[in-house]
Amino acid sequence: MMPPTQCEALSVLAEVVGLSPDIRLGQLFAHLGFLGEDQTGRSLGNIDDEELLAVLYHHRCELIARQTIAPHQERHLAVDDESGFV
Repeated sequence: MMPPTQCEALSVLAEVVGLSPDIRLGQLFAHLGFLGEDQTGRSLGNIDDEELLAVLYHHRCELIARQTIAPHQERHLAVDDESGFV
């Protein structure tokens, strides 16, 4: 039986994959490795499951924030383009 932390991490990983459809899994794992090193000072293979879960939640929050900011920025750019100001 898989420990609850690992089940949760896989669930959050699936969410992260869904939020970044243009990213290959290898790219995502490499990025998570960089984030893990930044947050813990250790490589992806040396962090605990709980720490990896925290990295995944952090990255998920970043991706969600980008999605909520991006539509606002696109509207702003569209207004600037119509007015002739860039």
